[in-house]
Amino acid sequence: MCKSPTPSLPKGRGQEHNNHNNAMKVIDIIKEARESGKPRFSFELLPPLKGDGLEGIFEAIESLIPYNPAFINVTSHREEMKYVERPDGLIEKHIVRRRPGTVGVCSTIRNRYNIEVVPHVICGGQTKYDIEDSLIDLDFLGIHNVLALRGDAMPGSKRFEPHKDGHAHADQLVRQIIDMNNGQFIDGEPNTTHHTDFCIGVAGYPEKHPESPNHLTDLGYLKQKIDAGAEYIATQISYDTDMILRFRDKCAEIGIDAPILPGLKPFATKTQLTVLPQTFAVDLPQELVSKVMACRNNDEVKQVGIEWSIRQGERLIKEGFPVLHFYTMTKTMQVRQIVSTLM
Repeated sequence: MCKSPTPSLPKGRGQEHNNHNNAMKVIDIIKEARESGKPRFSFELLPPLKGDGLEGIFEAIESLIPYNPAFINVTSHREEMKYVERPDGLIEKHIVRRRPGTVGVCSTIRNRYNIEVVPHVICGGQTKYDIEDSLIDLDFLGIHNVLALRGDAMPGSKRFEPHKDGHAHADQLVRQIIDMNNGQFIDGEPNTTHHTDFCIGVAGYPEKHPESPNHLTDLGYLKQKIDAGAEYIATQISYDTDMILRFRDKCAEIGIDAPILPGLKPFATKTQLTVLPQTFAVDLPQELVSKVMACRNNDEVKQVGIEWSIRQGERLIKEGFPVLHFYTMTKTMQVRQIVSTLM
């Protein structure tokens, strides 16, 4: 692959501006990339921990802006239980969010860097009214792309428990967003003067969701989300390119024609040999495992991760995927080297 020309300098801090009037939907960005034959990339960031500022977010974005990212996803994190001992010795239970601020981070990014953002909207810990309020806020801010997710179980819980006034599955969340696009709110009153206009993405699992009994059932759940109105699919990470291609083909076989954005995460540490399969329920190709195990330190592992992701990216681009999606955990050094080679 040809390398990018010398990147232009990113916008400096303080050079903020408003991009509300030229917003693009992710589905149109994907279509444009496909028609032009020029592949694009997107990446995901975490909101800062509660109490931290946005400097880490700014640094991550400014390292990748020169390579023209298509859009930036910002994750949303559900509540956790915190147990605090009172002066009298009794234990109080508090509900806390360690990474709040998804909507605010998205608005800041979009206005500061003139790039589309995709906030994650989750079912976990949310009532339908909470979700509606968040969507109204996003609409007011001119943010019209969302990724609709069920979300994880509460930390410490073995299974997902929906809020009693919320959604149990992502296809229900998609339908709520579509209803808002049609001017229909939770209370049943139609809005005849203003409709939202959200482009909705959903998650797909090349190696199946860990809670699904088998791959075919998992594909059926994905089709429910697409049939509900979702327009594109962002996949969970997979280090097996053949698995991603089989996932694409199986989707087509059951009538899923939405664009698929493969999810990539460059390997960075030896401990990920056990952590990633446990966390994301993915199988690691033996060739990758052998390469990582042969590394003497994590600097060598990072280089293996860069080379493996470039190899995956080159094949996926050749297979016609218009956008590659990178999970960065707000650490972008490897992704910068990968996209400078691929794009």
